Amino acid sequence: MDRSRTEHQVTPTEDLARGAAAGDRAALEELLQVLGPEVVRRCGRFLPCREDAEEAAQDVLLQVARKIGTFEGRSRFSTWLHTVVANCCRQKYRELRRRAAEQPAPIDDDHRADPRTTSVIAGSRLDLLDALDRLEREHPQLVEPLVYRDICRLEYAEAAERAGIPLGTFKSRLHEARRRVRPWLREAP
Repeated sequence: MDRSRTEHQVTPTEDLARGAAAGDRAALEELLQVLGPEVVRRCGRFLPCREDAEEAAQDVLLQVARKIGTFEGRSRFSTWLHTVVANCCRQKYRELRRRAAEQPAPIDDDHRADPRTTSVIAGSRLDLLDALDRLEREHPQLVEPLVYRDICRLEYAEAAERAGIPLGTFKSRLHEARRRVRPWLREAP
């Protein structure tokens, strides 16, 4: 579904993104400044530890700077950004989990592991990140609907458009993803 600019509410961020995508360096710098706090907040939906979210946010901003030329303006920039955030956060989680597994266990309470590498272990939604990894291995087509709707909180139509599938298919895949993931999640405390 091709949307025209008049169907979107064009925000200053959208204008900056379009300018940056067209090669305007000043627009890119301003865009990165404006995005900072929002990106940290979005990363916090994936990574509950603030330091982990901030580290992932830096990766997101770097990816935005590197890949802004791929933003074609057919959808809203915020939708494009959701994909970058989701991918960077999931990658950061895998990296933190790998680093934590490579560190030797502490000998006693006085020699605890660095919280920057183990904080992901104490996070409240690690079960969700683990479930997303498992879902990606077993049913990769179900990951995007779950991430876009339940984590990024996109509206159904926008999430289906971003996933590149019809709304009915999107809803069906989302239902199936939720059904499969539910048993893998811990009960909330």
